[in-house]
Amino acid sequence: MNNYYQGANTDQQHNYYKIALYLAIFTVFYNMLEGLASVFLGISDNCLTLSGFGADSLIEVVSGFGILQMVLRIRIQGTEQRNQFEKKALRITGVAFYLLAAGLVLTAAYNGYVCHKPETTFWGVVISLISIVVMALLLLMKLRTGHKLGSEAIIADAHCTRVCIYMSVVLLVTSIIFEITGFAWIDIAGTIGLAWFSFSEGRECFEKVKNNICCGCHKT
Repeated sequence: MNNYYQGANTDQQHNYYKIALYLAIFTVFYNMLEGLASVFLGISDNCLTLSGFGADSLIEVVSGFGILQMVLRIRIQGTEQRNQFEKKALRITGVAFYLLAAGLVLTAAYNGYVCHKPETTFWGVVISLISIVVMALLLLMKLRTGHKLGSEAIIADAHCTRVCIYMSVVLLVTSIIFEITGFAWIDIAGTIGLAWFSFSEGRECFEKVKNNICCGCHKT
């Protein structure tokens, strides 16, 4: 069993589950706002990478809901069925990432075929900078909480947040390059990068379920 989880008493577990609940609620509302704004601005500016980034933010909402449901059920029903709840949360997150990866690849292929070119990537620079700061803080808090509870589902959700940081960097770099050079294919290249990160994280979620390492079942 995870050493953090093994050493935590009931009151400490209760406090950390409360923190996990607040983090899940924040993840849901922040990413919903970020996702809707990114998709809207991405469509308005014909910026595929920004739209894909917004879609990823909405996947973070799905992940946040999965963790939120898990934490609420554990607080109500106890930890006896914790493994079952965590596996369900991991599967929800994994499926969401696979769907996003497939959608991004198909959209990138279509836009390459029609010689798509964004009008501007200014908002990509703004949104990515904000996201990097917020997601970095959220990542640290989720990792700490997940390790304290020995929860692979919460740690997996933190990895979703880590991927969001990577995607923010991809969005920032591609947006700056386009603004400087006007090179249209950088938008499609950035979208493929987002798809790769999404697929990798989805696969990792299902590997954790397959290896049965939820809720501290893995060896220390």
